[in-house]
Amino acid sequence: MKSLCCLSAVVLAAVTLVLVYLFVIRGQTLPASDGRTAILMAPGERDMVLGEMRGFLIAVQGISQAIVDEDVKAAVAAARQVGAAAQQGAPASLVGKLPIDFKRLGFDTHARFDQLALNIEAFGDTGEALPELATLMSNCTACHAAYRIDLEKP
Repeated sequence: MKSLCCLSAVVLAAVTLVLVYLFVIRGQTLPASDGRTAILMAPGERDMVLGEMRGFLIAVQGISQAIVDEDVKAAVAAARQVGAAAQQGAPASLVGKLPIDFKRLGFDTHARFDQLALNIEAFGDTGEALPELATLMSNCTACHAAYRIDLEKP
């Protein structure tokens, strides 16, 4: 009886590790023809992720314009629009499809927008925002260099 319990525990642990690997670490991916990793998504999921990326781009443009205009409030508002609070609506089914490094870049990018907003607000000046924004943009370029989003086959 004891060996059956041990065997069951080992099997359960192995299944758990496989599921964690598939849904937390690897995601739903394939090697892409252009050397990147293709993340496979349903059309609505793809639209959601691409919309979030457009939101990043809109925020970067807003922050850049606010830096030119030396408008602290506009820079803070633009950065906060895509901070951590913006990622709350992602369904678990989508999150499971994303590889761990894509998730890390996404979480870090949202956090960097929040930090940028806090720093601009704390200093009351947009003068130091540009170097921080440049660093933040390295997440965007790294992500786009490594991944693309393809539609999963029906």
